[in-house]
Amino acid sequence: MEFDWSVYQSEKVTREEVAESYEDAFSLRFLPPAGGSAEQNRFFCLGRTLSNKGLFFGYSSNGKLVKVIFSREMSPEEEFFYQRKMRESL
Repeated sequence: MEFDWSVYQSEKVTREEVAESYEDAFSLRFLPPAGGSAEQNRFFCLGRTLSNKGLFFGYSSNGKLVKVIFSREMSPEEEFFYQRKMRESL
């Protein structure tokens, strides 16, 4: 998958970390609730970097290109959800 970084800006999360968390074998990708973001082909992802940093980010995709919009570290609730889903898949 190729990435478009044209609108992405972050001082805390690098582009490489976002790409790593997207490729995480246990990453969770989901649609936002109905409304604005869902109608604009925007998605959310919870994933881990190779250094085990948990990230949450939003992106849009046309199936060939991932346009990353924002990212941040996972909240404690997101971390709990990610861990639970990872255990369920093992």
